[in-house]
Amino acid sequence: MSAGRDDLTVCGTVTLWLLPVAPCLAVLLFAAHWLRAGHIWLAAALAAAAMLLWLRSAWLRAAGAVLLTGAGYSWAHTASLLVQGRIADGADWVRPAIIMGAVIAFTGGAMLLLLGKAAARRYSRHRQTAGLQVAACLMAFALLWAVRHRAASVMPLLADRFWPGAGWVQMLAASVYAAWVARLLYAPASSRVVRPRIWALFSAVFFGQLALGLLGADMLLMTGNLHLPVPALIVAAPLFRGDGFFMLGLFGVSVLLLGPAWCSHLCYVGAWDDRCSRLAQGAQAPVSRRARVLYRGMLAGVVFGGAVLLRMAGASSFAAATAAVFFGLCSVGVMVYFSRRAGRMVHCSVWCPLGMVAALAGRISPWRMRVGQGCTQCGACMRVCRYSAITPAALQRGRPEISCTLCRDCTAVCRPAAMQLTLAGMRPDSARAVFSAVAASLHAVFLVVARM
Repeated sequence: MSAGRDDLTVCGTVTLWLLPVAPCLAVLLFAAHWLRAGHIWLAAALAAAAMLLWLRSAWLRAAGAVLLTGAGYSWAHTASLLVQGRIADGADWVRPAIIMGAVIAFTGGAMLLLLGKAAARRYSRHRQTAGLQVAACLMAFALLWAVRHRAASVMPLLADRFWPGAGWVQMLAASVYAAWVARLLYAPASSRVVRPRIWALFSAVFFGQLALGLLGADMLLMTGNLHLPVPALIVAAPLFRGDGFFMLGLFGVSVLLLGPAWCSHLCYVGAWDDRCSRLAQGAQAPVSRRARVLYRGMLAGVVFGGAVLLRMAGASSFAAATAAVFFGLCSVGVMVYFSRRAGRMVHCSVWCPLGMVAALAGRISPWRMRVGQGCTQCGACMRVCRYSAITPAALQRGRPEISCTLCRDCTAVCRPAAMQLTLAGMRPDSARAVFSAVAASLHAVFLVVARM
């Protein structure tokens, strides 16, 4: 009996190990179809996706089923066109129809295999986050596809610029990266560690590409119509020029989807302020509400109103650039001196006008931070909030100040779990999953296309 059970165990292990064979072959068959059609890079991306099915992460099971569903639809469409063409030409259509039917059946069977119980046992890693990882992957891929196919005046993906058609591979890589980041952002403890790191990575890639582009690698620049890498100019530059709305469009979409979290996840300069604020030693007091609201509002009026006035006055681009350089140098000074000394992100919470725009526009977004009834007023959240958004008065009201950017560092240190990110009609854990998926997908998209 023992030997029999051992044999069954070995047989089951081998079966689980070989389970991806059929789905992998189905995807490779689909890749061969596109290779035959001359789409080499799309075929390469599909081949890479087929290899991923040998991993054991739970989200790959669902992602593979989605891919095979799309492949089945594509095969059915191809079969329909083939049969119609054969009939119109008076040629034999029965044999091609049988062959295509077999391909469709094999693809459908491979998809059902991924949805079966055996596949559920095999793809067992990180089951809790499988749904949000699939969502992040698909969202990132869809957004990159839209940017790639709707951008008429520019070629947004670098891979396409160096190797025409290779954007498919870059889209796949960015989508898989989005799924990985989404899992790390879901758990509050890991999010507090990972968010600053991926944020710094994005900033490094952004400015690295800009520097190389200015040194002569023109293909790394989005367009030749540059402006200084100052966040406020995302709004101010179009106000002065009357064009150049690509970055403004990315900003608007991200604020619509993620609210003020643009400032804590996607701003290419905010990562600097975050790093400077972490250089302070000891406990630090929050920046005053007056500074966060009044001063930043006044600066927003000066910067954005000044851009409009310069355009109305017919000022030269040199004059506008000089003003922008002065403002940018002051921004760096605020980060290096005030943020480093205060241990708070003074640039982002007091100085940056775009932060005010994100905070106000973020009110349209349904995301909210709330303080539940379990709050013990221990102050742990106030100590880690670098945006000075949590004060004793805010805890009494049950919600942070307007300078809150949904960074969620407070949720990682709140022992009674009273501090929660909420979305209307959802449980806190579900809201956290949706937020993580959206944040990860936008981060991946920005990492690929956000450059000047």
